[in-house]
Amino acid sequence: MSIIIHAIAIDDEPLALQLIEQYAQKLDWLQIDATFSDAMEAKEYMENNTIDLLFLDIQMPDVNGVTFYKELSLKPEVIFTTAYSHYAVEGFNLNAVDYLVKPYEFSRFEAAVQRARELIGFRQAKEVEEGFLLVKYNYQWLKISYKDIDYIEALDDYIKINVKPKPYLVHMSMKVVTEKLPPERFMRVHRSYIVGIEKVTSWNKNTITIADKTIPVSITYQKQVQDTLNKLMEESGG
Repeated sequence: MSIIIHAIAIDDEPLALQLIEQYAQKLDWLQIDATFSDAMEAKEYMENNTIDLLFLDIQMPDVNGVTFYKELSLKPEVIFTTAYSHYAVEGFNLNAVDYLVKPYEFSRFEAAVQRARELIGFRQAKEVEEGFLLVKYNYQWLKISYKDIDYIEALDDYIKINVKPKPYLVHMSMKVVTEKLPPERFMRVHRSYIVGIEKVTSWNKNTITIADKTIPVSITYQKQVQDTLNKLMEESGG
């Protein structure tokens, strides 16, 4: 599974944020979703969006980065960035991925984010192995078992994960959730729908039925859907 790291950066120096963005553009698996010079604005963003990695300056005018990170209820992997090396020990005490002392070269940046990628990849692999999707819901982490997911529907900037007895509305894109789901258990059938393969009760060229829900199959996915479901039927002896 290809791993795309979704990150944000917090620093009171605009040039420091620009450098992180420039370095990230050299790595096709690292995506800087947003940058902030105001830590409180960043905190609000993190409460409403799922991120994997945080680049965090320590010495800022209104807040200390270490204190800021300690107070987060949901802690992504963190790489501290600062001009003051004496903060390193405190940063590592928080299990930081790494500590970048300004100014730093691309090679040092790449080494740090590669370490983060390995940690995040391990966590995502564990999710797949243990059979659950980890999402942020109502400001806390929620584990949703794969076997309980009927289908996932896109709703603007949110997705609705349909499980019984009630669905969960999560701030996440279809692209991100597709990267997290095991392809042997889920398939995209439409721009707005991902279905649990084993939950499909009937299908034709244009639609799929799961329980009492009829889901459209777009032209883009028709061949893939038919091939997958026909193979499943053959394997089950149908």
